[in-house]
Amino acid sequence: MSLFKPSLLTLAIAASMSTTAHAAENDANTAAAQDENIEVIKVSGIRRSLQESQSVKMSSSSVVEAISAEDIGKLPDVSIAESLARLPGIAAQRLDGRANVVSIRGLGPDFSLATLNGREQASINDNRGVEFDQYPSELLNTVVVYKTPDASLMTQAIAGTVDMQTISPLRHGERTFAVNLRGEMNDLGALNAGSTDKGYRGSISYIDQFADDTIGVALGYSRMQSPNQEERWNAWGYPENDAGDKILGGAKPYVRSSELERDGVMAVFEYEPNEQFRSVVDVFYTSFFDEQILRGIEIPGAWGGGWANSGNTATTTEDGLVTEGSFQDAMVLVRNDTNTRDADSLSLGWNTEYIINGNWSVEADLAMSKVERTDIGIETYAGTGRGNGVGAVEPNLGFKYTGDGRYLFDPSLNYADPDLIKLGGAFSWGPSIDGNMQDGFINKPEIEDELKSLRLGTTYTFDDGFMRSVEFGVNYTNREKSKVDNGEYLTLKGYEIGSGDNYMLTVPDEYLLSPTSLAFFGMGDMLSYDALAVYNAGFYNSLDAALVQPERSTNTWQVEEEVTTFYVKADFETEIGEMPLTGNFGVQAVQTNQSSNGKAVQDVNGNLEIVDSYGEDDYLEWLPSMNISLGLTDSQRIVFAAARTMSRARMDQMNASASFNYDPTGPGGIYYTGSSGNPQLKPWMANQVDLSYENYFSDQGYFAIAAYYKKLENTVYTDTVFIDFEDVIPGVEPGKGQGSFDVPQNGEGGYIQGIEASVSLDFGYFADALEGFGTILNGSYNDSEVKEKPDSDPIPLQGLSEKTFNATVYYERAGFEARISSRYRSEFLGEVTAISLSRQQVNVAAETVVDAQIGYDFGQGGFTSLDGLSIMFQVNNLTDEPFTTYTGDDQREVRDYQSYGRNYMLGANYRF
Repeated sequence: MSLFKPSLLTLAIAASMSTTAHAAENDANTAAAQDENIEVIKVSGIRRSLQESQSVKMSSSSVVEAISAEDIGKLPDVSIAESLARLPGIAAQRLDGRANVVSIRGLGPDFSLATLNGREQASINDNRGVEFDQYPSELLNTVVVYKTPDASLMTQAIAGTVDMQTISPLRHGERTFAVNLRGEMNDLGALNAGSTDKGYRGSISYIDQFADDTIGVALGYSRMQSPNQEERWNAWGYPENDAGDKILGGAKPYVRSSELERDGVMAVFEYEPNEQFRSVVDVFYTSFFDEQILRGIEIPGAWGGGWANSGNTATTTEDGLVTEGSFQDAMVLVRNDTNTRDADSLSLGWNTEYIINGNWSVEADLAMSKVERTDIGIETYAGTGRGNGVGAVEPNLGFKYTGDGRYLFDPSLNYADPDLIKLGGAFSWGPSIDGNMQDGFINKPEIEDELKSLRLGTTYTFDDGFMRSVEFGVNYTNREKSKVDNGEYLTLKGYEIGSGDNYMLTVPDEYLLSPTSLAFFGMGDMLSYDALAVYNAGFYNSLDAALVQPERSTNTWQVEEEVTTFYVKADFETEIGEMPLTGNFGVQAVQTNQSSNGKAVQDVNGNLEIVDSYGEDDYLEWLPSMNISLGLTDSQRIVFAAARTMSRARMDQMNASASFNYDPTGPGGIYYTGSSGNPQLKPWMANQVDLSYENYFSDQGYFAIAAYYKKLENTVYTDTVFIDFEDVIPGVEPGKGQGSFDVPQNGEGGYIQGIEASVSLDFGYFADALEGFGTILNGSYNDSEVKEKPDSDPIPLQGLSEKTFNATVYYERAGFEARISSRYRSEFLGEVTAISLSRQQVNVAAETVVDAQIGYDFGQGGFTSLDGLSIMFQVNNLTDEPFTTYTGDDQREVRDYQSYGRNYMLGANYRF
């Protein structure tokens, strides 16, 4: 029995689509279409993508959203995250101008999981959230977002699961060779000397079948060299002045130029000698290198009084914020920095299915996903003198608020003069052994993440009756993730530590570059040099930061998880009157053993004592689920889903490291203070219900509205607990063990609820004169209330935007294609990079990002000699929408104001 009665076009699309480890329910429809020898109607471009995506949504028993490639190697957007952000209830957060992580239904990246062909992926992220710019969109065929789980989905999460799928060469069914090439340019220009505003991206794909279509091969390679430019205003914060008004505490604005190089390789080998046996091996590898040049001037403001200036004057105050004033006798720090990220990821999978007879089938799936990442952040400092209060000053450094979050300054010194600005630490920011020794710094964190899995499953198919099939099995995963937080203080070799002299070094001519313009915040030009070359030339001595910073050791950790999941799922199919009722119900029993290795650091009178630390825990969770679909008519259905879901805690919160300090005076009766991770943290748990109405009124037209409610059983938050350190540390003096400890804990719960609506319209459905025009619209509203403790105030959830809206208008006819898309996201709590490449949660302002694209397909346009060739022109961030974060409730108190400019791309695709 089929829920819908699809048209020949829909069935043809279903017959040509790829399958994944979790898409077994589509096989019956596919086989039926092939058996009936249905004519495959060729569609391409935007309409092909919409029809295939709609086919996935229609055929799933769960509430899902989908994206399909417009053609081989051609997803609708330049990145997966941008395409995902156009789906109902999904929003993306931009990083360095690129959309790289997503929130599903108002829950941040840590509450969702990403899979490749149904298998969970390791992440280059510090925690669990997958950064989607790691995956070349050219090598993927379909992306499916599961908003409701079933018991056979091994990667359940509270927010949902994003499954990226490569193509099935045998399902594809024909030899295909495709080449894509695009040139790229950023309209801000090359902001830093030594950078470029131009790049390219290209891919090549080959799909073929051999041995009477029993062996299929799909190979793909992609390369991207993408430029990105940015003007960034960054504020330290906004303390109150003597009058009680907020004033700029300090700023660290700069211009950033980056070049992302990414190589990706995809290979799929499929063997299907008969209808009973199928085996697929897939390989996905990416090499990711991002180099960033950052140049700017750090300006201590109100927080620099006494050491970086002699005070401040407010000349204009508006609604409690000083919008114009000056800093007297001000000093600044000139920075030339270089950041690099080098990451490699490898995913391997082997899936085998065997049909024993008409009732029994078995499946085995073996997989491995591994990531290695190394970041290097080099900071080099320069100024007019070494240490606080030494060197030339700005007698009266004026500042004025611009209205968009930035400030403009009015300097009197020439910061591009190499005789004035010299290498050396302008402020006493160094470690306690000598505050004037810090002439730079290097952060070198390293991440390794490896995940192995094995799944064995069996399915019994009933000959008749209410039950269609029962699937049961076991899945085992082992995940080990580690972080090593390395850092080094840099000191010029000419400076003798502890001497207190004013040694500065003039930048050698061979390293000088053209000055960098900082006109966007009024500071004119600044001295620029090749910071990496200066460092590599050996001008600096280094000091291991772990010797003087306990947090370097406690931020180094390893977490391991062994998870065994037993599952059973039953599919059913019946009728209520003449209305078909289909769906599934089942349960997972998830046994988890988790452990962590870290370091315990004790600071006693300035002496650091470091010892190994270890913690572990285990727990069992039961996750029942149910999905029911009732067909109201041939084209309409209602889907109801209920499930208990879980999202594991952040790995940095699960680490076993701890640090504490001893104060012999015991202020307030507290002699010890400290903080730690918690290896015994339990996951976030939720009971959720979903209700969706879907109306598929044409092959590429539908309307859907869905509501959901998630009851969160607990939270994870940082609590202060009071303990007696006599029970923790040997040798504590009796009576002086009282202390406080900050530790992640499981707390109270709450809820998150929302409603989503989407519509896809082909205007040609209503009138022939509108053939080729269409639109896709969707929006969502989310609301939540979560508490740490019963008597605490509600806290914001990371990634929760109250409102999202997406709109796309397109035209496609006779080979011509045009599309303009807009995505809106209201303000939310996001996560950004902070000092020492750590992660910090900040408020992100609402944004509307607009992209546009035009293209022409010569084959569709009637040029038979050029069949398979198409060209396209694309503009990303058409309106130059900034990325803005702020520190409190007043959005004028901007932390970051990042302007990325527009990216233009011109390219061609050829397929034969």
